[in-house]
Amino acid sequence: MTPARHPRGRRLSDRGALEQWSASPRGQRLLALESAELRRLLPDIFGRHVLQIGSWLGDSRLLEGAETLHRAVLGTAIGGSASAVIDPEHLPLPARSVDALVLPHTIEFSGSPHTVLREAARVLNDRGRLFLLGFSPWSWLAWRQRLGLRARNFPPGARYYGAGRVGDWLQLLDFDIVDVRRFGSGFPWLAPRSITHPWTPGNLLAPLAESYLIVARRRVLPINLVGKTQRAQIKPLIGVATPAAQRQGLDGEPKPAP
Repeated sequence: MTPARHPRGRRLSDRGALEQWSASPRGQRLLALESAELRRLLPDIFGRHVLQIGSWLGDSRLLEGAETLHRAVLGTAIGGSASAVIDPEHLPLPARSVDALVLPHTIEFSGSPHTVLREAARVLNDRGRLFLLGFSPWSWLAWRQRLGLRARNFPPGARYYGAGRVGDWLQLLDFDIVDVRRFGSGFPWLAPRSITHPWTPGNLLAPLAESYLIVARRRVLPINLVGKTQRAQIKPLIGVATPAAQRQGLDGEPKPAP
């Protein structure tokens, strides 16, 4: 069955709209926050390949913290620093070939976010990590769109999904949610906070924060190797044989002395 596609969801392929948003003060503040969050996490990735799937602000700036042998942007808009222009719903990558993926608001501009996440699960290896940036559906940015007041210079066609909803989708794809970080460049002006931080009154406003970062890892099931079944050793039920019993033969006659 073909996954349902949202009528507003479409790939972010307009380079002009992306550059206008990147040059705006709001876009620059958001890019600085997102880059800082990823610079804190990407150095912990070991392996060969870290890829960004989807075009976003600053082109490859989000990958600056990666210390792997190879990093690249597979974008949806022509131009910039993208190594290739691809369809996030059909990644041209072998299965289990990537150590980490960064999805910078990629599902917001996709007609089938489930397919994008399914492709991400397919190409990540068993120790793979996923870093997903999203916009909260309860943020002022999302409410402006509902009211027909789209943010100035913001690319059109976005569809917003909550962090909890996306987390449920990832768990169905055998991911474990490691952390969820919330932050934003507009109201409410809260410092980046994690779900693991102690509770404060600011947690009440956290769902209204503009953006979130979900950190997830592939769930690896333990494999038990089944070898040749060993015959159980028979042990005496009560005590051990006495010297007199050891001298008895099979027919009950005493064994001859050596």
